Amino acid sequence: MRFASITGGMRPCVKMANRAEGERAMKITEIRTFLVRANEGGTTDRPRGRNWLFVAVHTDAGIVGYGEGGGWPEVVEAGVREIAPLIVGEEAFATERLWLKVYEALHSHGLTGAVRGGVLSAIDIALWDIKGKAWGVPVYELLGGKVRDGVRVYGHASTPELAQELVTEGFTAFKCNPSASLLGELRAAVGEKIEIGLHAHGEFTPHAAVRIAHEAERYNPAFFEEPTHPDDADALAIVAAKVTVPLAAGERLASKWAMYDLIRGGAVALVQPETTRLGGITELKKIAGIAEAAGVKVAPHAGSVGPIVQMANAHVMATAPNFLFLEYMPRDKGPRHEVCPGAATAVDGHIMLSDAPGLGIEVNEEAAARYEPFPVESYDYKKFNPDAMRRWNP
Repeated sequence: MRFASITGGMRPCVKMANRAEGERAMKITEIRTFLVRANEGGTTDRPRGRNWLFVAVHTDAGIVGYGEGGGWPEVVEAGVREIAPLIVGEEAFATERLWLKVYEALHSHGLTGAVRGGVLSAIDIALWDIKGKAWGVPVYELLGGKVRDGVRVYGHASTPELAQELVTEGFTAFKCNPSASLLGELRAAVGEKIEIGLHAHGEFTPHAAVRIAHEAERYNPAFFEEPTHPDDADALAIVAAKVTVPLAAGERLASKWAMYDLIRGGAVALVQPETTRLGGITELKKIAGIAEAAGVKVAPHAGSVGPIVQMANAHVMATAPNFLFLEYMPRDKGPRHEVCPGAATAVDGHIMLSDAPGLGIEVNEEAAARYEPFPVESYDYKKFNPDAMRRWNP
């Protein structure tokens, strides 16, 4: 773990405990970052594999809120440290105003996508955690209350053996590699009642994607995720016009405006927002509302996120009428429960939320310190294959 603390400018690291008598505002006094290794080294296709960036926002009331920023955690950490002096001394309850303040402060850097979204997410999630802890209620109560007691999750399985294991554990949905023949094998292994999606990673041309979807239709896929490259909205529209399989996308988008354009385009039946990239709880709730108005389901992406965002997703989705299911990594080897007491665990295919204040999750700094990120030079990097970006013959 790499640790950094920011208290704002050249101010000393002291708590602001001397509030005027009767003053109710809770002030932010310090922002700390924790970069935690969530991989075991070896071969990777991105610098330093997967790491988690946790943020602790301290207040003069002694309450600490925890957030998480992703997209590019190592770079987002630098962004949080840069923006922290603008946040220290502000009112911790002003989530919407502080979101706008950070957004505008970074606006002159251009459309930095996941970097700005990651900074916003880390701070925003921590502020919601503070508010829940201060008022003694779970975050989902602050968002309108639960419409469901359990948040359904879906897993990953591309072999009949693993698919059967997930079903035995209570999963009612999972996704697999983009192959009609594989989907047929999995369908034979688990039956017709289990929902199985195809995960294409944005690798195919429109013609190849249409071909896969047509071949897979007889096995009733639940969705076809990122059939074409996410930078090409026209390609997704072409596929949507020619197939009946519901299309899903959105995990690589970094704002509600980009998500709005995706939904308005009419190509997707399911959006998969990545909360660490788009601005936190504040934005995820808004995106769920935009999707609900358009008749589109929501299933947040969680393939690379850590335990804090996983819990934040669960709180928001417990309040979203159009929620479908939440991605979950049942075989994830990252140290979730060790570094974050209270991390979510799926039971019978659902995450059950407690009534603990805030997000109901903490950061064990001593445990996190044991997982310092490896240097870039310690990894073996996969060779770049340009043919994999636009596969035309699946």
